[in-house]
Amino acid sequence: MQHMSVFKRRFATFWQIAFVLVLSLGTPWACAAPSLGLGVQLVSATPSANSIPLVSDGNAAPLYVDKADHWGVMRAATDLQGDIDKVTGAKPALSTATANTRTAVIIGTLGHSTLVDALVSAGKLDVKAIRGKWESFVIANVANPMPGVERALVIAGSDKRGTIYGIYEISEQIGVSPWYWWADVPVKKASALFVRAGAWVQGPPAVKYRGIFINDEEPALGKWSREKFGGGNSKMYTHMFELLLRLRANYLWPAMWTNAFNEDDPDNPRLADAYGIVMGTSHHEPMVRSHHEWLAHRRDYGNGEWNYATNEDGLKRFFRDGIRRNKAYESIVTMGMRGDGDTAMPDAGGLEANKKLIEKIIHDQQQILTEEMGVDQRQVPQLWALFTEVQKYYDAGLKVPDNVTLLFTDDNVGNLRRLPTPAECKRSGGSGIYFHMDMNGGPFSYKWLNSNPLPKIWEQMNLAHEYGANQIWIANVGDLKPLEVPIEFFLRLAWSPKGMGKDDIAGWTQRWAEREFGAQHAAEIADLVAKYAKYNAWRKPELVRPDTFSLVNYREAERVSEAWNALAKRATLLKTSIPADQQDAYYELVLHPILALSNFIDLEIAAGRNHLYAKQGRYAANAQAERVRALFKRDQDLSDFYNTQVAGGKWNHMMDQTHIGYRDWRSPPENVMPATSSVPAGAAGEFGVAIDGSDQAWPGGENTPTLPYFDSINKQRSYIDVFSKDGRPPRFTALADKPWVKLSQAPAPDGSNDQRIWVDIDWSRVPVGSAQLGQITVSEGNQRVVVRSYATIAVGDETKAAAGAFGGQTGPIAFDAQDAVRNIPGKYARWEWLPDYGRGPGAMTVFPVTARSAPFADSPRLEYPVYFASAGTWQVDLVTAPTLDNYPGRELAVAVALDDATPQVVRVFPPATRADQTFLGKYHFKNTSENARTMRFTVKVHGPGKYDLKIIMVDPTIVVQKIVLSDSPLPDSYFGPPSTPRNPPAH
Repeated sequence: MQHMSVFKRRFATFWQIAFVLVLSLGTPWACAAPSLGLGVQLVSATPSANSIPLVSDGNAAPLYVDKADHWGVMRAATDLQGDIDKVTGAKPALSTATANTRTAVIIGTLGHSTLVDALVSAGKLDVKAIRGKWESFVIANVANPMPGVERALVIAGSDKRGTIYGIYEISEQIGVSPWYWWADVPVKKASALFVRAGAWVQGPPAVKYRGIFINDEEPALGKWSREKFGGGNSKMYTHMFELLLRLRANYLWPAMWTNAFNEDDPDNPRLADAYGIVMGTSHHEPMVRSHHEWLAHRRDYGNGEWNYATNEDGLKRFFRDGIRRNKAYESIVTMGMRGDGDTAMPDAGGLEANKKLIEKIIHDQQQILTEEMGVDQRQVPQLWALFTEVQKYYDAGLKVPDNVTLLFTDDNVGNLRRLPTPAECKRSGGSGIYFHMDMNGGPFSYKWLNSNPLPKIWEQMNLAHEYGANQIWIANVGDLKPLEVPIEFFLRLAWSPKGMGKDDIAGWTQRWAEREFGAQHAAEIADLVAKYAKYNAWRKPELVRPDTFSLVNYREAERVSEAWNALAKRATLLKTSIPADQQDAYYELVLHPILALSNFIDLEIAAGRNHLYAKQGRYAANAQAERVRALFKRDQDLSDFYNTQVAGGKWNHMMDQTHIGYRDWRSPPENVMPATSSVPAGAAGEFGVAIDGSDQAWPGGENTPTLPYFDSINKQRSYIDVFSKDGRPPRFTALADKPWVKLSQAPAPDGSNDQRIWVDIDWSRVPVGSAQLGQITVSEGNQRVVVRSYATIAVGDETKAAAGAFGGQTGPIAFDAQDAVRNIPGKYARWEWLPDYGRGPGAMTVFPVTARSAPFADSPRLEYPVYFASAGTWQVDLVTAPTLDNYPGRELAVAVALDDATPQVVRVFPPATRADQTFLGKYHFKNTSENARTMRFTVKVHGPGKYDLKIIMVDPTIVVQKIVLSDSPLPDSYFGPPSTPRNPPAH
């Protein structure tokens, strides 16, 4: 094994997205397939000037690989051979000896291919941009590369993986998705393939080691792999190795719940190395030994205790045996120790004693590396994962050898806990990030369907890149499926963060959709995929309960259900236009998650309605109970279809993960249907009334039923539900006592026989004055319920003051952060929009993300015109991202000011309350489960009128989604009052 010296990096990492030397651009091309790698389309179904025919007239150009090249290069070349055949039906010859042919494809690694080296020596191939670089390659169209060959496509790599990545770039360009096996994406057929003239360079990647962690694999991937392959053996893993290489990844932590990668199949590590995959073990499995190995063999090592203080000699032997076994293979060695089975390390006698013990463990492990590897241990890549409690030891001064990569982590939910400082960036081992897209444990588990929106991944991993954590990026991806999209995005971002800006995410998703499904439906598919991940991140399904979304305030549950059902309707309609050979891929990547999640949300909302209706005495509670039962059954039907019907049952068990009935972080052993209640039938013809904003019902409710207030600026709409108590459609008459109260009737949105009376105001007929009373009487026979409504019409000066501003005469004021009227840059930073981030259409954050804090006069600010109808103390809530205290000494502060008042600063992490807000603190669960944190300010309003609300940067990394202002307590809801646009300007 040739051990790579640790790659040194500071803040600015040298990398190249695509160094393009175009010899001839030619004419417009009919592209074979968009590539998410190179970013330049090389392959076409039609020729152009000096293009190279890979396949033409049924003949395929032969592939040449030097017999002295790496086995993994030859293996990848056989994939290219097969890919060309799948696309065109013409299988090229693959040989280690050249022959006289008009065209050829020459594949090789610098220093391992006489063919490539000869081209370099002859000056026909320029490799200055890749020589000596990590995982880099050049793809070039070369004329007269050797006697008898007129033109050749040359794929040359700086090292083994560089060549392999170049091979798979061509595979992707001709129409073979990296997910052709793992997501059943069909190849794009073509009768001819041509590679345009030019030379293209890729690499080195920005992040040196880029990979995934297969984790929490039971029951889904575990059962699937046992059924299809007999377990987590090389028959299964070689499919994963190939996928990773096609995605330009190079690093893998294998499944470890019930598996021991190196022992389950000796071919596992051998083939990983041969393919070109760097293997590791998870954050708590040191020295290339899995936890399952310890469970199986602990009696062979000392007293069998996973405790270095009491079993040092036994654990040293255990570590030594792991290194000795795997020393021939390229690995990153996990260092240090946690407790037995991913728990905290046993206490050695307090903080200082624990620090010293970990320092000793790492020292002893490095000595073992030197002795067993036969080289200076500094030549062996190593990492120490600062997971959960481990970070506190580092923060308290634990000394880590300079060559060990500091693998900082997120909070298990995608929020980075730590970014490196400039001093840490100078360490030879650098730093990296362990990121989660799946979690089993605290603060909560989420293992079912994708809840990782790409803008959130980008926002956090862009911080990692800009602050210099670029040695390792690895993501916990659970069973791998169904996280195909965020996995690829994460790995592509790791290759070239600079090539993927915040404004490029939607375009990237559309290119992904075009690669998988073609151009015709790419925009629609991209939007469906982006929206379902966004909606699913509003609150991860494992945390959604019947009362999560308010059934009585802001029509919140209805709006959530409407959003999901609109998505499901679009996805189902599109299915009818998807070609037959794409149906499996469409179901796996698009349709199933949307149908399953929309069904799940409706299930929980139906259970919530059942509870509410039972309290109100609505007979429709029984129909909601029946709906719960039907939706619960459909949930299982959707999983069964995925398992047994899609791709002929290829993915059986992949949807076995339970997801309904969580009580804490532990997965329920089986899905548990939400509890329901029944309501007996009342007297014939009996009805009841429920109103917007209340969980009560009348007759019998407390106080007089009163609708939320109306005003002529906001022009609110409200409703009254008239419900049956006897199971038959309610009979009633609804009349308003004022001509300006407008009533219209429609079916209740729950699908029952109940009726909804919509209440609107005709503002042209409302008398001047505040809170004009209009009463609505609902009656039938001797039954009578009177509902009050109050409307306030703005007078001239009030209307003028409110023009162009946010806010009205009544109620809270809410608007999106992106809707600032003025965005004023500062001396060192600026506010910019993060499209599609968070709960709404986007969010505002500070760039550069490494900006320093500055005095208010030098800081960027956002300004919003706000109309306040009354004087007094108003609460200002900034709904922000749940960003953590990820940089030493920074308190994550932001300021708010009204007009020219002194800015008020709120700090999330001041010393006095930091413990409550930080990872696993008092508020961490709430902030992360809601994917939002509320920062609260108060402002003094001296009189009615228009004011400028200013949001002023104090610290970078703050992300502001929404602003809510109120002068009284807000009704209970999950999202708070909906955002509204600014009032129209004055005429």
